[in-house]
Parts: sequence; structure tokens; C-alpha cells
Amino acid sequence: MKRLCRRLAVAVAVLVWLGALVYLLVLSRRGLPELGTGAGGGGGGGGVAGETAFNQMSDAEWEDMLEGFDERGYLSARRWKPGDDPYTLYAFNQRESERIPSNRALRDTRHYRCTTLHYDSDLPPTSIIITFHNEARSTLLRTIRSVLNRTPVHLIHEIILVDDFSDDESDCQLLTKLPKVKCLRNSKREGLIRSRVRGADAARAGVLTFLDSHCEVNKDWLPPLLQRIKQFGGMASSETPRPSIRQGVRVVPPDSSVSVEEVLLALIESGVFIRDSFVQVSPLSVPSTRITVSGVPPFIPDELLANELRRNTRRTAEVWMDDFSLFYYSARPAARGKSYGDIRGRVELRKKLKCKSFKWYLDNVYPELKVPDDSDSQSGVIKQRQNCLELRRLEGQELPVLTLAPCIGTEGVPSSNQEWVYTHGQQIRQQQHCLSLSTTFPASQVLLMPCNMADGKQRWQKSGTHLEHLVSRFCLDSEMALDGMDSSRMLVISPCELSAYTQRWEVPFS
Repeated sequence: MKRLCRRLAVAVAVLVWLGALVYLLVLSRRGLPELGTGAGGGGGGGGVAGETAFNQMSDAEWEDMLEGFDERGYLSARRWKPGDDPYTLYAFNQRESERIPSNRALRDTRHYRCTTLHYDSDLPPTSIIITFHNEARSTLLRTIRSVLNRTPVHLIHEIILVDDFSDDESDCQLLTKLPKVKCLRNSKREGLIRSRVRGADAARAGVLTFLDSHCEVNKDWLPPLLQRIKQFGGMASSETPRPSIRQGVRVVPPDSSVSVEEVLLALIESGVFIRDSFVQVSPLSVPSTRITVSGVPPFIPDELLANELRRNTRRTAEVWMDDFSLFYYSARPAARGKSYGDIRGRVELRKKLKCKSFKWYLDNVYPELKVPDDSDSQSGVIKQRQNCLELRRLEGQELPVLTLAPCIGTEGVPSSNQEWVYTHGQQIRQQQHCLSLSTTFPASQVLLMPCNMADGKQRWQKSGTHLEHLVSRFCLDSEMALDGMDSSRMLVISPCELSAYTQRWEVPFS
């Protein structure tokens, strides 16, 4: 009897052990499909069964996986310390970012009419690709949590993080403990485009979505884009690559003439971009500063590059904008001091490909862009007796100087450095420099500065025979230019006097 009881007890123990083992295997199969492959920088694996398991999870199970992530431990690295400047590491307030919960509630910012729209239940799932380099952990985590919290589970095929060789590789790897997150790490710095191309190569869904690493998505952010993909194919973007248009969705059919270069440029400018059947390209063929479209220059930002991209926009202006670069420098005078490298190869490539001029682009591609109109501008010399205002360049000085020199040139054809344009913006301009002031006190020197239409110190008007500065209400005066020593000759502003001959000018405008 004792032997029988002993055998029954052993049998029961074996059954309990087998049951526990089966239970553990079921739990592990539920958690492994998407988590195990990412932690080393891999990116494959998972399979259809894993995707099905995730998609069939209840809301409670999904929440349990999210809550199981050790957020406090993840955020403990490089945390802001009292006494440190919170802006030093990331150029934004790190202290406040770390105070904001990763799963905070957001107000629904959609237009009220958007809330009435309905989307198909069988939208295609997408691979979400996020690239980053030394991103603040608090913002990176908040980006991913917002996607997981505000996106229908069945629409997320995977979230691929591409770490562009950050200093701490665990920034990416630890996040693979979140559902559907995978990690790829570059072995060296590759830049935005190469990193996104690598993420696209690794993605398994038919639709790709690219997000910045420091954004938060809101309610129903993804279905409208996927709806366009389902209906029309091609690509949809939350921001069109064309300048000044920042709302709506642009859809381009797959058989359209949109090139890979246009797609990749959109990836640079847009926070969200989706393309079905993403065109495979070599990462080496499209470095981020070398995007070329034969026949059409790259898309230009708002108001002729008034919005400076993170890329070096001066390089774009020098290669593509021809004479219209004047408006770029007027909007961004600080760009003059930025190095833009050797562009001879880009200029030669533009000629070789027989690309159109920037004027053609404005006339044919984006005619609705309003270009500042100088059709009413008047040009000529600004004369005082036998002398004329002259732009003179001095060796060793970046900016030219304004002088008064004997008038030269033939009748009706003035010297190029003595010809001035009076614009509709009330600027007196020669090429890219305008008469300006640094201070508005009496006897302040009149300088030549990069033209900036927003700078009130560059505005002048003719008042009888005088040139009046609109901000100071003083007049252009040549007294010091005529009487001073060579080292101190300069044009200044002085209180306007009708009888002062040094303030009388013959000008080609009224």
C-alpha cells in the first residue's frame, strides 16, 4: 500500500512538473517573437505565429507588457543632476523632459471634422522605422510609448530602431523589451538617409512609416495615411515635400514619375512618411547632402528657404537657386558665415544632367510660390556733384565698405560697384548688400550688410534731395567722407538739414 501511494505521489509530481513546463513554454512563446531578435542589433525572426500572437492579445495583456518595462531603470542613465545646465546635453530642457511621463495623456488636436471620419478595418500593417543618434532617453521612450499607446495593435507590424552609432548602445537595445520593438545598430555614423535605408531594407511589412525620434503621435495618426495607401497605392505623407504646404496628405500613384531622390528628400523634411513597395537603393548612392533630380531641383523650404533645415541650406542655395539665392540670403543673412564645402562637383553634375533652372522650377513646378517682386525697383548711381556712392572691397575684410568716390563709367552705363537698386522694400541694395546701420545715433556710420527684408535699419526713403533713414529719421551725410583722413572717411547719418550740401543727393528713384 505504501509503495502504491509513493508511486501515485511521484506520478502526480511529474504531471504537475509537466504542466508547469507547458505553462512556461506558452508564456515564453507569447513574449519572444518580437523581443528576442532585436537585442543584439539583429532584426529578423518573429514569424507569422508571433505576429498573430501579438495581434490576438487582449488589451489587458498588452498593457501588462507595457507596464512590465523598467522605465525607471532605463531613464537612470545620463539623468539630469541638480546644478547642471539642463540644456547642455540635448539643447532642450532635459530636466522638464524627464519630468514628463512617457505615457502622458494628450489633448486630441485633430480638427473636429476629422473625428467623424471612419477608416477600413482591413488596413495594411506597417513597419515603423525610427532613426536616432545620442537621443535623450526620455524623448526616445516617449516617442515609442506614444506609438504603442495610440496605434491599433494590428497595424504595427514592427518598430525598427536604427541606432546611428550612439555613444551608448544600450539606448537602443534595452528598448527591445517593449513589444514589437527591434534594434539595428550602425557600426559607424551613417547619417539620416543611410540609416533610414537600412531600416527599410530590414523591414518586413509592405508599408513603411518613418518617424523622428523625438515626437509624440496623437489619436488616429496612422489610419488616415494607411487608408490613402490602400485606396491609391504609392506614398502618403503627413507633410508634402513642396514648400509652404504643411497640411493634408499628398498621394502619388506607384506608376508616377516620382523618383527615389524625391522620396528620400521627403524623408529628410517630413516627420512622417509612408511609401508602399519602397524602392530599393544603395545607401552609397544617396548621401543626404547629395540629392539630385534631373529636370527638377530639390524641393526648397518655405518662402524660398526662409525655414532653415537641419541640413546646410546654403549649399542648396549655391547649387540650385541661381540668381534667386539673393532672397535666401536676405531671409537668412547668418548663412553667409556658414561653410558649405566644395560644390564644384554638384554644379558640374547639374550641368551634365541638364537640369532645369530655378526660374523654370518656380514657373512650372511651384508657380503659386510668391517671389518678392522687384519689378518696380529703380537702379542707377547715387550722386553728389562729381562723386558717387561706391561699394568697395578691402583685403582681409569679409564685408565691403561704403565709400564716396569719383563717378566712373560711360554715359548711361555706370560702373557695377557704383550702381544701386532701390527695392520695393525701401532698401538701397547692390547685389547682396544693403545700406544699413548698427546704431541709430547721430554720426553713426552707414554700413553695407547682407540684405535682410526684416531689418528696419535697412529702410530708406527719398525726402526732397535728401536720403532719410526711416528708423532714426536722420539723413545720409558725406561730411566725414569728404573732410576726414583716408582711415576715417565714411558715410554717416546726421540730423536732417535742408541747407547742408553734404546731405543733398541725386538719386535714380522717387
